[in-house]
Amino acid sequence: MQTIKLSAQSLTRNIDYFLGAATKYSPVLKDYKNQQQSIRIDSLLILAAAKPQVTASSAGMYAPIVKGYGYDEVLTNGQALEALLNVNYDLSNKRRVKNQLEGIKLQSDSIQYAGTLSLFDLKKSITDQYIIAYASQQQVEFNKEVTTLLKQEEALLKQLTRNNVYKQSEYLSFLVTLQQQQLSLKQAELQYQNDYAMLNYLAGLTDTTRISLAEPQLDHPISKAAKGFFAKRFDIDSLKNVNQKTAIDLNYRPKFGLYANSGYNSSFLLQPYKNFGASVGFTLSVPIYDGHQRKMQYEKLDLATLSSHYYKDFFIRQQQQQLDMILQQLAATDQLFVQLNQQIKFAKGLIEVNSKLLRTGDVKVVDYIIAINNYMAAVNLFRQTTTNRLKLINQFNYWNK
Repeated sequence: MQTIKLSAQSLTRNIDYFLGAATKYSPVLKDYKNQQQSIRIDSLLILAAAKPQVTASSAGMYAPIVKGYGYDEVLTNGQALEALLNVNYDLSNKRRVKNQLEGIKLQSDSIQYAGTLSLFDLKKSITDQYIIAYASQQQVEFNKEVTTLLKQEEALLKQLTRNNVYKQSEYLSFLVTLQQQQLSLKQAELQYQNDYAMLNYLAGLTDTTRISLAEPQLDHPISKAAKGFFAKRFDIDSLKNVNQKTAIDLNYRPKFGLYANSGYNSSFLLQPYKNFGASVGFTLSVPIYDGHQRKMQYEKLDLATLSSHYYKDFFIRQQQQQLDMILQQLAATDQLFVQLNQQIKFAKGLIEVNSKLLRTGDVKVVDYIIAINNYMAAVNLFRQTTTNRLKLINQFNYWNK
């Protein structure tokens, strides 16, 4: 199979160019980066909330009594004013803060995993489309080669027909074959334009420059990875369940806090100018009975953990089966190339022999056409097999992370 011949004006781009553009312009990957920044801010918010909280508050009230009607002054004092500075601090919050920060870290790990998975998916789709576009480009070049060959033979056959070496009907049959090949070339060019446009679309590019695609270079699979990337999400889910269980335990621990305030608080009934002061106190909360809610929450987490294990085991078996199947397909595909290369060699040799015999009128035109069709079929099968092999390699490298 011949490789593409590039002109001096052609611009060649490889698969890394499109992978780089897709990574650069992907809004999904940028969104995951922003989510990571947001998670960092959440951790700072938790640390800030764990510090002593200082607030200023003020309230005023006036309850007038008109002709004996009004609120009971014993309850309302008639009027009141307070302006306080409050400080609250939870002394038992250290473990809860640590647990919340661990939860934030697990959320960050989940976002990082999702971002990496999205990157893998993007690269896989870009690589698949690049392989398709490259195959379309190769099809165009091959059709050009065959069209050029047929044009050369058509001029010779036309002259031989005039010299009565071949019948006019044979010449017309050959001309029909040439016209069909010209149509095939136009269809191949349209297909390449569509495939290349789709490649640009997936990569986020708007470039319409006429370019040539370099042959895709993919890492050939050697062996299966010992530990898969895809199983990491199940490990994160398991750690989340542990973190939630710790949070449940912390909710059933005694809560002890301190508070203090200072300011002005007065009803204006007795020496209001002396009602500046301060107070301190504490709060204590001890859970005693809630209808065994903690046990039920434990049971829910245990069920979620068990389901996660089921999914992980099933996924690992499917992944291994998928990798084994791809390796088998690759081995079977590689065995085809020896036969395909031989078939192409023989078909091309037959064309060269018939081309020489055509000049002397010692071969039928229909036999020459059949030889060309056989050669085209062999090359197309070789190209299709090559494309399938590249897709299998890309698929294996994706699942073998």
